[in-house]
Formats: sequence, structure tokens, C-alpha cells
Amino acid sequence: MTKFDPTHLAHNTPGAGVRDNDSHVDMVRMRTYRMNRVQAQLKSLDYGACILFDPINIRYTTGARNMMIWKMHSLGRYAFVPAEGKAVVFDSPSSLHLNNGLETVGESRPSKGMGYIYTGDAREEKTRNWAKEMAELVEEHCGGNRRIACDRIDFGAAGALAEHQIDLFDGTEPMELARLIKSPDEIACMNMAISVCETGMANMREALKPGMTENEVWSILHQANIAMGGEWIETRCLASGGRTNPWLQECSDRVIRAGEMLAFDTDLIGPHGYMADISRTYYCGFNKPSDEQRRLYSLSYEQLEHDIALLEPGMSFREYGEKAWPIPGEFVAQRYGCVAHGVGMCDEYPVIGYPTGPGIASVTGEFEPNMTVCVESYVGAVGGAEGVKLEQQVLITEEGTHVLSTFPFEDTLLN
Repeated sequence: MTKFDPTHLAHNTPGAGVRDNDSHVDMVRMRTYRMNRVQAQLKSLDYGACILFDPINIRYTTGARNMMIWKMHSLGRYAFVPAEGKAVVFDSPSSLHLNNGLETVGESRPSKGMGYIYTGDAREEKTRNWAKEMAELVEEHCGGNRRIACDRIDFGAAGALAEHQIDLFDGTEPMELARLIKSPDEIACMNMAISVCETGMANMREALKPGMTENEVWSILHQANIAMGGEWIETRCLASGGRTNPWLQECSDRVIRAGEMLAFDTDLIGPHGYMADISRTYYCGFNKPSDEQRRLYSLSYEQLEHDIALLEPGMSFREYGEKAWPIPGEFVAQRYGCVAHGVGMCDEYPVIGYPTGPGIASVTGEFEPNMTVCVESYVGAVGGAEGVKLEQQVLITEEGTHVLSTFPFEDTLLN
């Protein structure tokens, strides 16, 4: 078995910092590319505009960011993006200055927060005022097209827009399709996130020793991310020993013992809002891993090698799922929920599942150059002592695949 050889990777990809004598990332060019991608999708679906509440979608389209996590569970910040022209970003009155200088933003306005947290008993009145303002923007920017996409919306707000004869459509489709193909600047930002993430992974590996808790180890990744300009981590997927089986258990105060495996999935949002989604399984201790631990790890690694080698432009997502590594019967019940998924500013379209059995069904479409995907593996039998989680982040090019994540695998578990 041959391990992934990182020596073929480009060695001039940017690290955590952009130096003043380099031009790795042109932020204006990147924002323009992303706005153009969104507006092209709106036009192709005959939408006059989209209304965005998801802060990641707002950031992708305009470059505007503000309290990202907080705004993921509130409706106090949003953007109106016409199919042609600049966006109108709505934010708290004290935050409007954050949008200054963004060439994608034509205007910043105070938001009219919706939901009970902002409106209380005045919810209906305030929601109608919000809908009136949106209808005025439609009149001003959309040339009579009242087909408007929205990525998420309050129940009452949808009804209030209907009173203005605005037809609402699912905004997640144009946004996911826009975010599908990455520009060189986006790839550079993603490499920065991976550089930060792998620094944290190295710090975790170096610090790991029997007697640490899972939370202690997990905190090391967070510290590296924040210290190096990253932003947040989406999940708490780290487990040790028997908690590695089944997968998808959040990290805890469990004490890690010698001779156990520690598995994790980074789900890290790094500098400039791009994701590093990498999984590894470490061995903790001083003795040699058991034969069973090596067997699980080698099978998981074999799955990654097989499924990465399959990737090529023009292959349909369905064909990819059908040709994926044949999982041995003892591991099928607990296999990972997908073979691969898109990645950008977070997990993105597509999520490619297996054609049969448990997991997410395959989606339509095909791989294209400049898509970025994460290839997943989990190997652990029902009732087994432990399981192994591995994952690689990959760029698809005209020539094939380019593995972006370079963190080494465990020699003691492979050999």
C-alpha cells in the first residue's frame, strides 16, 4: 500500500499569511467573481433578485461580514441582491460602517429585524414594514420581474411578501450552484485555511498523550485557528477509544487512555471564511497498535485512495457513487453518510451518497474543473471496539485531482 505523496503538490500555495510582496489573493477580484456567479444564476433561473439571510451566502455574494455565528440563528441581518447592479445590505444601525468600501454593495441600510426576539407583540406590523421595503426594492431594481429567490425566511415574512404579488422561490439552488466552481483566489484562501488547520492538527498530534481529555485535545485546534486569523469550527466531532464507534459523537471530558485511537473531523472555518474539512485518526500511547486497529485504519485509508483516484471532470455524481470503494459487509451499517461532498465556505453542494442502503441518495450533476470536494471514510463495525475516520480535501482540475490536504497519515497504523 502506497501512502499519498505530497511532493507532487504545488509548494508555492499561500500559508496563513499573505505577504506584502506577493499577490496570492486579490480580494476585489474574488468578490467580483462571486457576485457575478450569483447574478448569472439568478438570470439563468429568471429571478429578478434574491433576498439572503444566511450570513455565509451574504458574505459569499458581497464580502460583507458581521457577527457570523450570531446571525446564523437570527433574522436581524439580510441582503437584497438584484440580478443586475449592486447589493443592498441591511445591518444593525451601529454596524453599517462595516460595509464601507465594498464595491459589491451599493447601499447599507438599517435592518428591520424579524422574529419574536426583535419584534415581540409588534411582529405583524414590523414584518409588513419589512415586506413593503423589499417590494419597493423589487420595483426599483427588477424591471417588473417579481420572481424573487430567498435562501431562508420567516413564515410571516413570506406571507407579507405575497401581499405585494411577489413570487418566492428557493434561493438555495442558485446560491449552491454559484458557489460550486472556485476561482484561483478562492483556492488560495482555501489553502490558507488548510495551512492553519494543519498547524492545529500538528499541535494536537504533538500534545496528545494518555491522561488528556478529549476536550483538551480539541481546544488545541481552536486555539491555532483563532491565533492564525481563522474564525470558527462548525462541529465538535472528536472521540477516543470506544467512543469512536459509532461515529458522530461530540467530544467530552473523557480521559484518553494509552493504546486507544483518537479520531476527529476538523470542520474548520479559517481565514477569509473558507473551510478546511479534514479527518484523521491518531494512535495514543507508546506500544504498537493492535492488529485490529491497523486493519481498520488500513481499510479506511484504502477507501480514500480508491475514491480519490476515481475523481475526474465529466464523471457524473451518480456514477461516482456507484463506483465507490466496495465497503465490506461488516462495515456497511455504520458507513459514513456520504462518499464525498462539496466544500467552500462550509460544506456545500453536492452531497454524493451511495446508490443503495443507508446514507444520502446520489444527486444529479457531474464533476467540473475547479470544484473542491471532500472525500470521506469511516470504518467501524456495529459493536466493534473502535472505528477510524479519515477525510481528504481535493481540487478537481482539467487534468484530474489535486489533493489539497497534506497532513500525514499514521505510519504506526498503516504499517
